[in-house]
Amino acid sequence: MTTEVDYYELLECERTADAATIKSSYRKLAMKYHPDKNQGCTDSEAKFKAISEAYDCLKDPQKRAAYDRFGHAAFKQGGGPGGGAQDFSGFSDIFESVFGEFMGGRGGGRTNLRGADLRYDMDITLEDAFHGKNTEITVDVSAVCETCTGSGANPGTQAKTCQQCNGHGKVRAQQGFFMVERTCPVCHGAGQVIADPCRDCRGEGRTDKTKTLSINVPPGVDEGTRIRLTGEGEAGARGAPAGDLYIFLHVKKHAIFEREGTTLYARAPISFTTAALGGEITLPGLDGEQHVVKILPGTQSGREVRQRGVGMPVLQGRGRGDLVVQLTVEMPTKLTARQRELLEEFRATETGEECPDSTGFFAKLKAALG
Repeated sequence: MTTEVDYYELLECERTADAATIKSSYRKLAMKYHPDKNQGCTDSEAKFKAISEAYDCLKDPQKRAAYDRFGHAAFKQGGGPGGGAQDFSGFSDIFESVFGEFMGGRGGGRTNLRGADLRYDMDITLEDAFHGKNTEITVDVSAVCETCTGSGANPGTQAKTCQQCNGHGKVRAQQGFFMVERTCPVCHGAGQVIADPCRDCRGEGRTDKTKTLSINVPPGVDEGTRIRLTGEGEAGARGAPAGDLYIFLHVKKHAIFEREGTTLYARAPISFTTAALGGEITLPGLDGEQHVVKILPGTQSGREVRQRGVGMPVLQGRGRGDLVVQLTVEMPTKLTARQRELLEEFRATETGEECPDSTGFFAKLKAALG
């Protein structure tokens, strides 16, 4: 009597696991036990077939519901969830994870062998984000094989229509109560088979290559901005379209400015006499200009002054955001005898009984502070 192992145990998942968790676990196990990585090992081959059968059932909501209710008995009539081609039921998802999405959905048509999209993380400075930047990057990708020009067939030969699926890329099989359609186990969804594969790419139609690409970073980009380079991802298998390359930008921390959208924030220290009397300070901007910030008399520490139109540029738009300067009043740590005398004089008159001309007083104090 054959012992039937629980599908959830095979995929190392809880019965309450969601579809994404099951798929992730399956992919990890499939790559671990794939026959190509364990050639000659019958145990790995058997394990691969078992997890492929389990995933073929649990990835489908209807079949999973039937399995959760009836167990393996739900599929006894069809000889198991894998049907007549269960040995290859896992190939569709392996190719999906490597080459991308399916073309034409589940309803039929050849499996889309489109190349995978790639991600590249690029660090830029806040100045780069302000002005924009043209630069180059180097990436390692799978490119179209130059020997067979992406066909996968040896030069002088060509692929033939798959006899298993008649070029459709998918086959149907009875599976318990259901008729299911899945990727052809012979051509793996391509609809064609190659009798004489290219020696350089081994029939894949693509080889590893290092490419140098030019990147245009527009002004106004922010942390996490994504730049898409169409067709610069992995080359598709056997002449299928290439994937895209996505550049994710990360803006380095700046010594002076912080950013929130198009608004720049900065902190600027001022003396307590400038806070009392008013005045001006200059702040260097990312645009290379010196921006004058006016200080009103009686300014308290923590006050924010907004400069309109001198912040970050609007991405793919017009105009610029604002610059917000937070003022911090600094107190002197050492006083001369004259400075102390003037401050004592001011403290003595703070009650209002004999209020001096505060403007004139602070002017003297400012002169004494140098």
